[in-house]
Amino acid sequence: MSDGGLAARVGGSVGAFDRDQWNALAGTDNPFVSYEFLTALEDSGSVGAGTGWQPAPLVISEDDGPLIAAMPAYLKGHSQGEYVFDHNWADAYERAGGNYYPKLQIAAPFTPATGPRLLLSDDAFAAPLLAAAEQLCLQNRFSGAHATFIEPAQQPLFEAAGWMLRADIQFHWHNHGFAGFDEFLEALASRKRKDLRKERAAAQAEVEIRRLNGDDIRPEHWDAFWQFYQDTGARKWGTPYLTRDAFDLFGQRMGEKIVLVLAFQDEEPVAGALNFIGGDALYGRYWGCTRDIRFLHFELCYYQAIDAAIELGLSRVEAGAQGGHKLARGYEPVETVSAHWIADPGFREAIEDFLERERAGVASDRNYLATRTPFRQA
Repeated sequence: MSDGGLAARVGGSVGAFDRDQWNALAGTDNPFVSYEFLTALEDSGSVGAGTGWQPAPLVISEDDGPLIAAMPAYLKGHSQGEYVFDHNWADAYERAGGNYYPKLQIAAPFTPATGPRLLLSDDAFAAPLLAAAEQLCLQNRFSGAHATFIEPAQQPLFEAAGWMLRADIQFHWHNHGFAGFDEFLEALASRKRKDLRKERAAAQAEVEIRRLNGDDIRPEHWDAFWQFYQDTGARKWGTPYLTRDAFDLFGQRMGEKIVLVLAFQDEEPVAGALNFIGGDALYGRYWGCTRDIRFLHFELCYYQAIDAAIELGLSRVEAGAQGGHKLARGYEPVETVSAHWIADPGFREAIEDFLERERAGVASDRNYLATRTPFRQA
């Protein structure tokens, strides 16, 4: 595919491209679009043959020059591991006689964290990159393309290209210049403040908690966390998305971007939570345990993340998808946005109508949830 001197091409993997060129476009703010993260998924077998996530990164260059635009993209044979649910769309299209799969998914796999989905040396390359994605779908008879958890700054680029925007809600914690966890607690209503203190005290009385980063994370720590991850994955999804090798590769390739929180009883790890460090955010990703300890989930996933974010000088914690229980613990409702391009005009019109009605409901829910935060009222 080419357009006025620009050449667009599809790769079989992110690893097929030059690391420095990819990372120059990806930047350093978001770990999940980095060459290191995406190739760890490929090299560990977490994406690729047999997973329903076939890497198909799209890139643009000028003649034989370096990359000037790229997107992490995947051919999807199902809708698992996306956290923006389109199963009803698939059912409706296939009942009407169409084939919803394969589709093109523009995303960081298994990662409901906001970030750039168009990796650009200049915003002017957004339109040709999105046009290349549309052309790829048309040439291969894919039903459409879907970009999930788009950072706010890039949403207008998709909208300008005519992609349909879809809203949802997550819960993020915001650092309003807090010097420490106690100062954050002081911003809460008295009863909520007491509740959080009781939860922390109860959990910390049962375990010793350690936060590990970089070279402090050893293979035995990943062995323990793998057990926690498998337990949670089996209960939530049936089959965990990541392979054991993925965690070793994360540690080797981007250990300085990881905060692994482990809870110990008598020197035995019994629970853990995995976080990734971004330029201005801490991203909570996975959690699990081998012992059921009251309030430990809240302590490891939410309160330790707040502690770490304050210590690192980060402005927010993104604690993953869903979870209304985060609201009572100081995490506020935030809109997340995905963008969708549908090849079939009639199907596109039906989805457009659905999204218009859905947006009204999401906005109403978010407004209601914003009144239910635990913070003191002015």
